[in-house]
Amino acid sequence: MLAHLSIRDIVLIERLDIDFSTGLSVLTGETGAGKSILLDALSLALGARGDASLVRNGAGQGNVIAIFDVPQNHPARELLRENGLDDDGDLILRRSQSADGRSRVFVNDQPTSVTLLRQIGRALVEIHGQHDDRALVDAAAHRDLLDAFGGHVGAAQSVARAWRTWRAAEQALVSHRAKVEAAAREADYLRASVEELSRLEPQPGEETELAERRAAMMHAEKIASDISDAQDVLSGPNSSVPQLASLLRRLQRKAEAAPGLLDEIIRTLDEALISLDATQEAVDAALRAAEFDPKALEDAEERLFALRAVARKHSVAVDDLAALRDAMAADLADLDAGEERLAGLEKDALAARIAYDEAAAHLSELRKGAAEALARSVMKELPALKLERAEFLVEITSEADDRTEAGIDQIEFWVRTNPGTRAGPIMKVASGGELSRFLLALKVALADRGSAPTLVFDEIDTGVGGAVADAIGQRLARLASHIQVLSVTHAPQVAARAGTHYLISKSGGADKVATGVAALGRPDRQEEIARMLAGATITEEARAAAERLLRENAVVS
Repeated sequence: MLAHLSIRDIVLIERLDIDFSTGLSVLTGETGAGKSILLDALSLALGARGDASLVRNGAGQGNVIAIFDVPQNHPARELLRENGLDDDGDLILRRSQSADGRSRVFVNDQPTSVTLLRQIGRALVEIHGQHDDRALVDAAAHRDLLDAFGGHVGAAQSVARAWRTWRAAEQALVSHRAKVEAAAREADYLRASVEELSRLEPQPGEETELAERRAAMMHAEKIASDISDAQDVLSGPNSSVPQLASLLRRLQRKAEAAPGLLDEIIRTLDEALISLDATQEAVDAALRAAEFDPKALEDAEERLFALRAVARKHSVAVDDLAALRDAMAADLADLDAGEERLAGLEKDALAARIAYDEAAAHLSELRKGAAEALARSVMKELPALKLERAEFLVEITSEADDRTEAGIDQIEFWVRTNPGTRAGPIMKVASGGELSRFLLALKVALADRGSAPTLVFDEIDTGVGGAVADAIGQRLARLASHIQVLSVTHAPQVAARAGTHYLISKSGGADKVATGVAALGRPDRQEEIARMLAGATITEEARAAAERLLRENAVVS
């Protein structure tokens, strides 16, 4: 229920705080006192469209805070939890409207969006008036109301689950069928590719290893050529080493004939020959170390080029060839097993559709029974509301092949306002005054089922009086025994039945006017109801009639 409403700087309201109670509360006041402003402020807190014109003249911004006391299992709390908002304690909706047009939204002091605020607001409050069609314009709402009235919301949820299961099975079937068909079209290509890759047997990292080995062998080949040239110079046919050795021997034989003359030449020449011998040994060792198999280089190059050619063919990296082979093999396996799995998915989809059809058909029968009961219940309320010649109908159109998450039924509330006239959708056939009374009868029939915890009726008694106004008051009071009802009214018969009575009035002079709200005690209530009966001049007869109304309705303030 709405527990508290706080308004700051909204149109004519400078500062206003109202505590609300359970049951039926009425708001009365002279025309132009600001009753519509109060509802506009409440609507703003519930997510209605903001407007800079709502901010009081001279103020920078207006603020509205609505505090609700609802049970832990209420759908509004579920909305908060789904959106990551704190739902402990009361639900506090706060809307700040700036004079420059900007608007800020808070739920339990946490910033959020207007869209979410509107969703939460719809779960908490319904505002109805002669021209407010929100509860009746959407046929989907009619279906929900009928399900709530019939008490088969659980069956409707079961149908929704069956529908989601069936749709998921259908989507799985369609997806797998497309995959099998695509694989079948590529079967020959897949098999040839898998055979080619299997023969090649690519290994991750193999390209790098082959490239490094090939580079090393090619480098060794170049070095070996240079070492071979060195060996040819040192020990080949044109080598000067034998000549130097022969020269050393001749000089050694003649050294005794010329003492001291050839000693240094013989020594350095001998050292040179020793160095050349050591160099030749080193060259031979290097040549042996640089030896490689040309066939190995050829094999490495052939393998490397083959891997790279296949990689280019499939537009993947060489290192991804092994994964590609495995993926293609898996696709082939899917193709081979696809027909069997496809048959299984077709069976699952058929079973899910049959389960949905059975659940939807059962729900449709429940709805038809509930439709008749709801029509009878609403019809019982119509005579007292001076709609005794009217007829309320619940029009149900069922198409077994028109499967939706909500079932196979299209449901709409129809009325016939006079015998012999054509029945039609309630929004098109009923006038403003009739619409409000049909709505009241419907709400009374539904009681606390399918309704927000707070109902606000905005002058639905306009244009009626006497017995009809009294009938409206009776039904508002009955409705208030189940949920909180707030009614803006000009009918004293309605006001007299309220548990709480608020008077809306304007005060101030020519320069500044403000709207205020006051809860009335017993004497003030009598005076206000007398005003509603008599008009500008309150007579003693009006006061007596007001006293009689209050006494007859056993109102205690």
